[in-house]
Amino acid sequence: MAEDSFFERMRLGLQRTRTTLQQGLDTVFSRHRADAATLEELEEVLIMADLGAAATAKVLREVEQRVRQNTITPDGEGLREGVVDTISEILLSTSPSGEVWPPEACPWVMMLVGVNGVGKTTTLGKLAHQFRDRGDRPLIAAADTFRAAAIEQAEIWAQRAGVDIIKGQAGGDAAAVAYDALQAARARQLDRVLIDTAGRLHNKVQLMDELKKMRRVLARAMPEAPHDVWLVLDATTGQNAVSQVAQFHEHIGLTGLVLTKLDSTAKGGIVVNIADQFQLPIRYIGIGEGIDDLRPFEATSFAQALLAQE
Repeated sequence: MAEDSFFERMRLGLQRTRTTLQQGLDTVFSRHRADAATLEELEEVLIMADLGAAATAKVLREVEQRVRQNTITPDGEGLREGVVDTISEILLSTSPSGEVWPPEACPWVMMLVGVNGVGKTTTLGKLAHQFRDRGDRPLIAAADTFRAAAIEQAEIWAQRAGVDIIKGQAGGDAAAVAYDALQAARARQLDRVLIDTAGRLHNKVQLMDELKKMRRVLARAMPEAPHDVWLVLDATTGQNAVSQVAQFHEHIGLTGLVLTKLDSTAKGGIVVNIADQFQLPIRYIGIGEGIDDLRPFEATSFAQALLAQE
Protein backbone atom coordinates (compact mmCIF):
# COMPACT_ATOMS: atom_id res chain seq x y z
CA MET A 1 0.00 0.00 0.00
CA ALA A 2 1.33 3.45 -0.90
CA GLU A 3 2.31 5.51 2.13
CA ASP A 4 0.09 8.45 1.12
CA SER A 5 -2.84 6.06 0.82
CA PHE A 6 -2.21 4.67 4.29
CA PHE A 7 -1.83 8.17 5.73
CA GLU A 8 -5.25 9.03 4.36
CA ARG A 9 -6.73 5.85 5.83
CA MET A 10 -5.07 6.62 9.15
CA ARG A 11 -6.43 10.16 9.04
CA LEU A 12 -9.91 8.78 8.42
CA GLY A 13 -9.44 6.10 11.06
CA LEU A 14 -8.59 8.73 13.66
CA GLN A 15 -11.55 10.89 12.71
CA ARG A 16 -13.48 10.33 15.95
CA THR A 17 -10.49 11.29 18.06
CA ARG A 18 -9.64 14.21 15.83
CA THR A 19 -13.23 15.50 15.87
CA THR A 20 -13.23 15.44 19.67
CA LEU A 21 -9.91 17.26 19.76
CA GLN A 22 -10.91 19.78 17.14
CA GLN A 23 -14.01 20.82 19.03
CA GLY A 24 -11.71 22.21 21.70
CA LEU A 25 -8.60 22.94 19.68
CA ASP A 26 -10.38 25.11 17.12
CA THR A 27 -11.23 27.47 19.95
CA VAL A 28 -7.73 27.34 21.37
CA PHE A 29 -5.98 27.77 18.05
CA SER A 30 -8.22 30.69 17.10
CA ARG A 31 -6.63 32.73 19.90
CA HIS A 32 -4.35 35.53 18.86
CA ARG A 33 -1.92 34.97 21.72
CA ALA A 34 -0.56 31.96 23.65
CA ASP A 35 -1.43 33.48 27.03
CA ALA A 36 -2.18 31.69 30.33
CA ALA A 37 -5.91 31.35 29.61
CA THR A 38 -5.24 29.86 26.19
CA LEU A 39 -2.75 27.33 27.56
CA GLU A 40 -5.19 26.36 30.32
CA GLU A 41 -7.83 25.62 27.69
CA LEU A 42 -5.28 23.62 25.69
CA GLU A 43 -4.50 21.59 28.81
CA GLU A 44 -8.17 20.70 29.31
CA VAL A 45 -8.61 19.64 25.68
CA LEU A 46 -5.55 17.36 25.70
CA ILE A 47 -6.52 15.69 28.97
CA MET A 48 -10.06 15.07 27.65
CA ALA A 49 -8.48 13.28 24.68
CA ASP A 50 -6.74 10.91 27.13
CA LEU A 51 -3.21 12.22 26.68
CA GLY A 52 -2.88 11.98 30.44
CA ALA A 53 -1.60 14.55 32.92
CA ALA A 54 2.13 13.90 32.47
CA ALA A 55 2.15 13.98 28.66
CA THR A 56 -0.12 17.03 28.64
CA ALA A 57 2.20 18.87 31.04
CA LYS A 58 5.14 17.98 28.81
CA VAL A 59 3.34 19.39 25.75
CA LEU A 60 2.47 22.62 27.55
CA ARG A 61 6.03 23.11 28.87
CA GLU A 62 7.50 22.60 25.42
CA VAL A 63 5.00 24.93 23.73
CA GLU A 64 5.66 27.65 26.30
CA GLN A 65 9.41 27.26 25.88
CA ARG A 66 9.19 27.47 22.11
CA VAL A 67 7.09 30.61 22.34
CA ARG A 68 9.69 32.20 24.65
CA GLN A 69 12.51 31.17 22.30
CA ASN A 70 10.58 32.49 19.28
CA THR A 71 10.83 29.14 17.48
CA ILE A 72 7.05 29.20 17.03
CA THR A 73 4.77 32.18 16.66
CA PRO A 74 2.66 33.09 19.74
CA ASP A 75 -0.64 32.53 17.95
CA GLY A 76 -2.95 29.70 16.97
CA GLU A 77 -0.80 28.41 14.13
CA GLY A 78 2.27 28.46 16.32
CA LEU A 79 0.43 26.55 19.02
CA ARG A 80 -0.68 23.93 16.54
CA GLU A 81 2.87 23.51 15.26
CA GLY A 82 4.23 23.24 18.80
CA VAL A 83 1.64 20.64 19.85
CA VAL A 84 2.17 18.48 16.74
CA ASP A 85 5.96 18.63 17.06
CA THR A 86 5.96 17.81 20.79
CA ILE A 87 3.56 14.89 20.44
CA SER A 88 5.72 13.61 17.56
CA GLU A 89 8.80 13.83 19.78
CA ILE A 90 7.10 11.91 22.61
CA LEU A 91 6.13 9.17 20.19
CA LEU A 92 9.47 9.16 18.39
CA SER A 93 11.28 8.67 21.70
CA THR A 94 9.78 5.19 21.87
CA SER A 95 9.79 4.37 18.18
CA PRO A 96 11.70 1.21 17.29
CA SER A 97 14.68 1.51 15.00
CA GLY A 98 15.39 -1.02 12.32
CA GLU A 99 13.79 -4.44 11.95
CA VAL A 100 11.55 -6.09 14.51
CA TRP A 101 13.91 -8.93 15.25
CA PRO A 102 17.65 -9.30 15.72
CA PRO A 103 19.38 -10.16 12.41
CA GLU A 104 21.09 -13.14 14.03
CA ALA A 105 17.82 -14.59 15.38
CA CYS A 106 16.42 -17.31 13.20
CA PRO A 107 13.68 -17.90 13.86
CA TRP A 108 12.53 -14.69 15.54
CA VAL A 109 10.04 -15.68 18.24
CA MET A 110 7.24 -13.36 19.34
CA MET A 111 4.49 -13.88 21.92
CA LEU A 112 1.29 -11.89 21.51
CA VAL A 113 -0.47 -11.29 24.84
CA GLY A 114 -3.43 -9.34 26.15
CA VAL A 115 -6.74 -9.45 27.96
CA ASN A 116 -9.82 -11.15 26.59
CA GLY A 117 -11.48 -9.67 23.54
CA VAL A 118 -8.78 -7.31 22.28
CA GLY A 119 -8.34 -9.21 19.00
CA LYS A 120 -5.04 -11.01 19.54
CA THR A 121 -5.74 -13.87 17.12
CA THR A 122 -6.92 -11.49 14.39
CA THR A 123 -3.88 -9.28 14.95
CA LEU A 124 -1.58 -12.29 14.78
CA GLY A 125 -3.17 -13.42 11.53
CA LYS A 126 -2.76 -9.98 9.99
CA LEU A 127 0.87 -9.87 11.06
CA ALA A 128 1.48 -13.30 9.51
CA HIS A 129 -0.12 -12.09 6.27
CA GLN A 130 2.02 -8.96 6.16
CA PHE A 131 5.24 -10.77 7.01
CA ARG A 132 4.46 -13.35 4.33
CA ASP A 133 3.78 -10.60 1.79
CA ARG A 134 7.19 -9.05 2.41
CA GLY A 135 8.95 -12.33 1.74
CA ASP A 136 9.33 -13.79 5.24
CA ARG A 137 8.32 -17.32 6.17
CA PRO A 138 6.33 -17.16 9.39
CA LEU A 139 4.79 -19.95 11.43
CA ILE A 140 1.70 -19.49 13.59
CA ALA A 141 1.55 -21.22 16.97
CA ALA A 142 -2.06 -21.59 18.11
CA ALA A 143 -1.24 -21.62 21.82
CA ASP A 144 -4.60 -20.27 22.99
CA THR A 145 -5.69 -23.72 24.15
CA PHE A 146 -8.43 -22.37 26.40
CA ARG A 147 -10.79 -21.70 23.50
CA ALA A 148 -11.37 -24.17 20.70
CA ALA A 149 -12.70 -21.26 18.66
CA ALA A 150 -9.33 -19.51 18.92
CA ILE A 151 -7.55 -22.53 17.45
CA GLU A 152 -10.05 -22.64 14.58
CA GLN A 153 -9.67 -18.90 14.03
CA ALA A 154 -5.88 -19.23 13.92
CA GLU A 155 -6.24 -22.03 11.35
CA ILE A 156 -8.40 -19.80 9.16
CA TRP A 157 -5.83 -17.03 9.33
CA ALA A 158 -2.98 -19.43 8.58
CA GLN A 159 -4.81 -20.56 5.44
CA ARG A 160 -5.59 -16.99 4.45
CA ALA A 161 -1.99 -15.90 4.94
CA GLY A 162 -0.55 -19.03 3.32
CA VAL A 163 1.60 -19.93 6.32
CA ASP A 164 2.16 -23.06 8.42
CA ILE A 165 0.50 -23.57 11.78
CA ILE A 166 1.27 -25.67 14.85
CA LYS A 167 -1.68 -26.30 17.13
CA GLY A 168 -2.60 -28.33 20.17
CA GLN A 169 -5.82 -29.62 21.63
CA ALA A 170 -8.31 -27.44 23.47
CA GLY A 171 -7.42 -27.62 27.14
CA GLY A 172 -3.87 -28.73 26.40
CA ASP A 173 -0.55 -27.31 27.57
CA ALA A 174 -0.05 -23.95 25.85
CA ALA A 175 3.67 -23.90 26.63
CA ALA A 176 4.10 -27.26 24.90
CA VAL A 177 2.44 -25.86 21.76
CA ALA A 178 4.84 -22.90 21.76
CA TYR A 179 7.81 -25.22 22.25
CA ASP A 180 6.70 -27.51 19.40
CA ALA A 181 6.25 -24.50 17.13
CA LEU A 182 9.78 -23.27 17.80
CA GLN A 183 11.24 -26.70 17.10
CA ALA A 184 9.18 -27.01 13.90
CA ALA A 185 10.31 -23.57 12.70
CA ARG A 186 13.93 -24.53 13.24
CA ALA A 187 13.52 -27.82 11.41
CA ARG A 188 11.82 -26.11 8.46
CA GLN A 189 14.24 -23.14 8.55
CA LEU A 190 11.42 -20.61 8.89
CA ASP A 191 11.97 -16.95 9.77
CA ARG A 192 9.36 -16.18 12.40
CA VAL A 193 7.27 -17.87 15.07
CA LEU A 194 4.14 -15.93 15.98
CA ILE A 195 2.60 -17.28 19.18
CA ASP A 196 -1.04 -16.67 19.98
CA THR A 197 -1.85 -16.82 23.70
CA ALA A 198 -5.09 -17.04 25.63
CA GLY A 199 -6.69 -13.84 26.83
CA ARG A 200 -6.30 -13.28 30.52
CA LEU A 201 -7.20 -10.62 33.04
CA HIS A 202 -4.17 -8.45 33.67
CA ASN A 203 -4.66 -8.53 37.45
CA LYS A 204 -4.76 -12.32 37.87
CA VAL A 205 -1.36 -13.55 39.05
CA GLN A 206 -2.08 -17.23 38.34
CA LEU A 207 -2.83 -16.49 34.70
CA MET A 208 0.30 -14.39 34.39
CA ASP A 209 2.30 -17.29 35.78
CA GLU A 210 1.22 -19.37 32.77
CA LEU A 211 2.80 -16.81 30.46
CA LYS A 212 5.97 -16.92 32.55
CA LYS A 213 6.01 -20.71 32.11
CA MET A 214 5.78 -20.28 28.35
CA ARG A 215 8.73 -17.91 28.42
CA ARG A 216 10.78 -20.41 30.44
CA VAL A 217 9.96 -23.30 28.11
CA LEU A 218 10.87 -21.28 25.02
CA ALA A 219 14.15 -20.18 26.61
CA ARG A 220 15.12 -23.80 27.21
CA ALA A 221 14.87 -24.47 23.50
CA MET A 222 16.44 -21.18 22.43
CA PRO A 223 18.11 -19.13 25.20
CA GLU A 224 17.21 -15.73 23.75
CA ALA A 225 13.59 -16.64 22.98
CA PRO A 226 11.11 -15.11 23.00
CA HIS A 227 12.76 -12.18 21.28
CA ASP A 228 9.64 -10.06 21.66
CA VAL A 229 6.51 -10.01 23.79
CA TRP A 230 3.91 -7.64 22.39
CA LEU A 231 0.80 -6.56 24.25
CA VAL A 232 -2.34 -6.02 22.17
CA LEU A 233 -4.48 -3.16 23.47
CA ASP A 234 -8.01 -2.16 22.54
CA ALA A 235 -7.76 1.62 22.26
CA THR A 236 -11.47 2.02 23.07
CA THR A 237 -10.77 0.99 26.68
CA GLY A 238 -9.07 4.34 27.31
CA GLN A 239 -7.36 4.63 30.68
CA ASN A 240 -7.89 0.90 31.39
CA ALA A 241 -5.26 0.25 28.74
CA VAL A 242 -2.72 2.01 30.96
CA SER A 243 -3.28 -0.43 33.83
CA GLN A 244 -3.04 -3.35 31.41
CA VAL A 245 0.38 -2.21 30.20
CA ALA A 246 1.56 -1.70 33.78
CA GLN A 247 0.48 -5.17 34.94
CA PHE A 248 1.67 -7.16 31.92
CA HIS A 249 4.98 -5.31 31.85
CA GLU A 250 5.58 -5.91 35.55
CA HIS A 251 4.79 -9.63 35.39
CA ILE A 252 6.26 -10.79 32.07
CA GLY A 253 8.25 -7.93 30.58
CA LEU A 254 6.95 -6.37 27.37
CA THR A 255 9.03 -5.30 24.38
CA GLY A 256 6.30 -3.65 22.32
CA LEU A 257 2.67 -2.65 21.97
CA VAL A 258 0.00 -3.08 19.31
CA LEU A 259 -3.00 -0.76 19.55
CA THR A 260 -6.18 -1.74 17.74
CA LYS A 261 -9.59 -0.14 17.15
CA LEU A 262 -8.26 3.39 16.99
CA ASP A 263 -11.00 4.05 14.43
CA SER A 264 -13.64 3.25 17.06
CA THR A 265 -12.57 5.63 19.80
CA ALA A 266 -12.71 9.35 20.46
CA LYS A 267 -9.73 9.09 22.81
CA GLY A 268 -6.85 8.07 20.59
CA GLY A 269 -4.63 10.29 22.69
CA ILE A 270 -4.16 7.22 24.87
CA VAL A 271 -1.37 6.28 22.42
CA VAL A 272 0.60 9.34 23.50
CA ASN A 273 -0.20 8.71 27.15
CA ILE A 274 1.10 5.13 27.05
CA ALA A 275 4.20 6.02 25.04
CA ASP A 276 5.08 8.76 27.53
CA GLN A 277 4.49 6.65 30.65
CA PHE A 278 6.12 3.37 29.69
CA GLN A 279 8.69 4.15 27.00
CA LEU A 280 7.71 0.98 25.17
CA PRO A 281 7.80 0.97 21.36
CA ILE A 282 4.45 1.03 19.64
CA ARG A 283 4.96 -1.53 16.90
CA TYR A 284 1.65 -1.54 15.02
CA ILE A 285 -1.67 0.28 15.08
CA GLY A 286 -5.06 -0.80 13.80
CA ILE A 287 -7.25 1.85 12.20
CA GLY A 288 -9.87 -0.40 10.59
CA GLU A 289 -11.02 -3.97 10.13
CA GLY A 290 -9.32 -4.64 6.80
CA ILE A 291 -6.28 -6.88 6.52
CA ASP A 292 -4.13 -3.88 5.55
CA ASP A 293 -5.48 -1.61 8.29
CA LEU A 294 -2.95 -2.98 10.79
CA ARG A 295 0.23 -1.18 9.89
CA PRO A 296 3.64 -0.37 11.38
CA PHE A 297 3.43 2.67 13.64
CA GLU A 298 4.98 5.89 12.34
CA ALA A 299 5.13 8.59 15.00
CA THR A 300 5.21 11.78 12.93
CA SER A 301 2.44 10.66 10.56
CA PHE A 302 0.30 9.63 13.53
CA ALA A 303 0.71 13.02 15.23
CA GLN A 304 -0.09 14.82 11.98
CA ALA A 305 -3.18 12.69 11.39
CA LEU A 306 -4.29 13.13 15.00
CA LEU A 307 -4.18 16.91 14.83
CA ALA A 308 -4.80 17.51 11.13
CA GLN A 309 -7.39 20.11 10.23
CA GLU A 310 -10.46 18.66 8.55
